[in-house]
Amino acid sequence: MTTYSLLIIIGCGLVTWLPRIIPFILVRKLHLPDIVIRFLSYVPLCILTALFVQNLFLAKQGHFPDFKIEYCLASLPTILVALLTKNLMCIVVTGMCFMALIRYFL
Repeated sequence: MTTYSLLIIIGCGLVTWLPRIIPFILVRKLHLPDIVIRFLSYVPLCILTALFVQNLFLAKQGHFPDFKIEYCLASLPTILVALLTKNLMCIVVTGMCFMALIRYFL
């Protein structure tokens, strides 16, 4: 590996890392109003929902989106475990296990 490659890797890491860390550093010193805190508490849920729905559908230009059947089947027990346990580790493990089973048998 050349010095140039190493500098590129370090530069890419900094460009990825800094925009994620700087807001935390700046906000830690500020006192945000309660309404802003309440609003920001919904951001992770919105992002996860967008990622979840995006993976369930297969978009084709000029057509209705199609369901990805295997993802829909794996999401049903995962959602059930999420509602019952509210434990992120159980949710992730359930989703991974059911997806593996579906791919193995289909």
